[in-house]
Amino acid sequence: MLPRKTQTAEYWKGIKIEEHDIENLYEFFLEEELPCTAFSLSLALVKGRCEREEAFIKERLSQGTLFQPRGSYKIGEKLVFPALDYSIGIVVGERKGYNPKYGEFNVIEVRFEGEEGKREFASEFPNPHKLNIEEVVPSGLLSPEEILSLYGEGLQERLVERLRESEDFVEFGGEWFLKGLLADVRIGHLNIAEAMLDLAGKPLRTEELLEELELPADMKMEAKVFSLNYAIVGDERFEDVGSGQVLWFLRRLIPKEASHPPRFLVYKPEPYERDYLDEEMLRLEEEIDDELVERASEEDVGAEVKSATIVLNYPHRRSGTIPLTAKTKSLFPKGGKRYTYVNLLDGRTGKSIPGWVVHRHDYVYGLLDWYEKNNVPVGAYIRLFRTDEPMKVGVDLITRRKERPWIRVAKEVEGRLVFEMQKRKSPISCEYDDFIILEEEDPSGINELRMGMEGRPLFDVMREVFPELAKLDPRGIVHAKTLYSAINLVRRSPPGPIFAELASRDFFSPVGGGYWRISDEKKEVGEA
Repeated sequence: MLPRKTQTAEYWKGIKIEEHDIENLYEFFLEEELPCTAFSLSLALVKGRCEREEAFIKERLSQGTLFQPRGSYKIGEKLVFPALDYSIGIVVGERKGYNPKYGEFNVIEVRFEGEEGKREFASEFPNPHKLNIEEVVPSGLLSPEEILSLYGEGLQERLVERLRESEDFVEFGGEWFLKGLLADVRIGHLNIAEAMLDLAGKPLRTEELLEELELPADMKMEAKVFSLNYAIVGDERFEDVGSGQVLWFLRRLIPKEASHPPRFLVYKPEPYERDYLDEEMLRLEEEIDDELVERASEEDVGAEVKSATIVLNYPHRRSGTIPLTAKTKSLFPKGGKRYTYVNLLDGRTGKSIPGWVVHRHDYVYGLLDWYEKNNVPVGAYIRLFRTDEPMKVGVDLITRRKERPWIRVAKEVEGRLVFEMQKRKSPISCEYDDFIILEEEDPSGINELRMGMEGRPLFDVMREVFPELAKLDPRGIVHAKTLYSAINLVRRSPPGPIFAELASRDFFSPVGGGYWRISDEKKEVGEA
């Protein structure tokens, strides 16, 4: 088979993007009139190189006779030499040749274009030779797709670098387009898009915005979408809040809780020794499933699930959020952005609730009204489930017969956090964790306490809160999960640091089953 450089690894290794490659991409865009990924453009480049080589070979072969050692040639005949990059030479002489191993054959003298001297080649050679071509018509060649797969490592990166150096190509969302093919999107179009988003009050897909914009009717939809996206991304009024698809929204309409965590969720990390956490504590930590729990790596985040149930703690109940944890993360859209819009589907009514996945801080915002409407208590079990739409996640309660249980109620008394057992004023119709459930009598009073306790050492806060909880039980004991729930009223903390303080301080003594009490020698609050 005639040799082809494009079929070899050596040819593609470290290949440079030449001007003719860029010209080929121009033609590719003009023919397709569609935006393309870097992979598609790399494939087009490989195809262009292969076609260019085939055209070169065809043109060279048209200028003379294909040289093969077994052939017979006349003086003055033009020959094409595939082994010499299809150089063209003229036969200028001939003589007899002999080799004891191969016998008699002819030797032709050839002068090549641009060379002064002559070269000699065997002809009428009766023995097999690697330069004899058995197959002139190509078959069994690697396809451009196979070439790119086998030898194209780094080609996409080099091509992207070259495209970015040019003012003629533009990029959006991992796709490229020829700048001259963009639709003329003007400020008037963007003003209409702003009005549409204002009226909708929620993010819209680019295709939805295009329904009201008059762009060229003969332009392909993909080109229209790219053109509008490229124009919008340069306007500071808009932001893409989608994941896996482009969703445009107005920056001024994005809730501040999506950009900055609600103050009840803000945690100032403090070091602690996880070695203090025994097997029981680790089990309780897993049950609580706080998003602040340390993970050794992303591999510790659970695999994709169809549904998950979490326990709602006070900071999230007060903020109208749910945590993104190892159990729940796979249910929600992923994204490298600060936040992503998501529809939260009310499992009871089927209605959609606007939500915001805040990736950096591991929570989802948007459920405050839903909590209030459904009378959801701290400690409630919230069920999250996957739907048929990747941008929609179901949220529901685990229902039970209505009741008004006795629960822990927190209130501020003379600058102190005090707890009492009270019968709940409004009935609860959902399942909840008995250790976590609590309420606050006056949120403003708890807010004041929180401001005073946030900067204090965790152990000092625990020494004040623990006795208040202990007096609610005739045995004077407090469950570790209850202490975690109460501490989070006035200071955001994952269970780990709280549990480590329990285990490392002789102020506390374990009594089994996750319960603790104040040590006998510390009944009167003394030294740490």
